[in-house]
Amino acid sequence: MDVKTPDQKIDITNDVCPMTFVRTRLKLETMTQGQVLEVTLGAGEPLKNVPRSVTEMGDEVIELVEIADTPGTFKLTIRKG
Repeated sequence: MDVKTPDQKIDITNDVCPMTFVRTRLKLETMTQGQVLEVTLGAGEPLKNVPRSVTEMGDEVIELVEIADTPGTFKLTIRKG
């Protein structure tokens, strides 16, 4: 996988669905094709729904990993399609 330094970052760990996807989508809409967005999100619905939704919208999930020192928190890296 081609992971690079993100162009933008957002933290949606304090948001609940559907706002997790809404905030992610709004941020992606401000970016240009090929740019990379790093999203910090929690387990549960956001972890299941946000990656699925962004791929359905034509963007690419580059990486999804749990943050080692924060169990239950994940880093989702997306390339705008």
